[in-house]
Amino acid sequence: MKPRVFSAMQPTADSLQLGNFLGALVEWVKLQDTHDAIYGVVDLHALTVAPEPEVLRRRSRVTAAQFLAAGVDPSRSIVFLQSHVPEHAELAWLLSTFTGMGEAGRMTQFKDKSARVGESGTNVGLFTYPILMAADILLYDTNVVPVGEDQRQHLELSRDLAMRLNARLGEDTVTVPEPHIVKETAKIFDLQEPTKKMSKSFSSPKGIIEILQDPKSVAKNIKAAATDSDAVIAFDRENKAGVSNLLTIYSALDGRSVDQLVADYEGKMYGHLKVDLAEVVVNYLTPIHDAAMEWIESPDRLDAVLADGAERASEIASATLERLYDRVGLLRPSHRR
Repeated sequence: MKPRVFSAMQPTADSLQLGNFLGALVEWVKLQDTHDAIYGVVDLHALTVAPEPEVLRRRSRVTAAQFLAAGVDPSRSIVFLQSHVPEHAELAWLLSTFTGMGEAGRMTQFKDKSARVGESGTNVGLFTYPILMAADILLYDTNVVPVGEDQRQHLELSRDLAMRLNARLGEDTVTVPEPHIVKETAKIFDLQEPTKKMSKSFSSPKGIIEILQDPKSVAKNIKAAATDSDAVIAFDRENKAGVSNLLTIYSALDGRSVDQLVADYEGKMYGHLKVDLAEVVVNYLTPIHDAAMEWIESPDRLDAVLADGAERASEIASATLERLYDRVGLLRPSHRR
């Protein structure tokens, strides 16, 4: 059997941005060839920021549509909405009884997010977010989880909880997940503030490249990207953050190394680089944009894929949860025996 990979994204924006695509989706598509792949839209996690109901519903579909448009194949992978598989929430409760208060309180993302919104804007769901994330992973006996640096601590909690369950309930209770380190070939920064990571939550409209953005708008944002005053095309992350960011994007999409691009643009102006890069980005994203729109404009077809994915995910999840319920001493209903 192939090793199992699980990964997911929150539906917190109307479009994924280029950093999401290059940092996650490209890797997800590759992993389908070597792993039993399960990819989720974690809409329960999104509730921690109190979205409007219709906005959440729309964004959940739009996020799934972009998975499919990017090349996630529902005939080879499970694609589903987290809320369609109730075992996620059930396992999260069980795991919370195995998690110490201090352990949960040390999560860096909780500290950062709660500091931004203050005590009055911080809900318990935000505090227990990493426990639900651990449930997402452990529910599928996941072997590997693609992670970047910002999620490494949460995966460590998942691993700690898995080992704790195995120590208390039997060594084969759950699979201990391993990190699948995603090489940071293209850490994409904000076009207007190139010292900050491009973010669907914190970038301005002019600082971001979105998958579902109008191609003309994409080109306009690239041509208006911040650079510097000396007009020399060189890679220097510290002193030339803007042009370095453009070179990174170019290399990720074009295939040429940054060094080769610098050599190819020697003696040219920033304007040349921006015009060419805009064309590369638009040509790369347009087929993905169009495929995503086809899914979005066919909600019945999209919902059918998600329903099938939920059914397949539930088959795995229910077996895991029943095993755990039995080992912690919960009586199973007679119809499940």
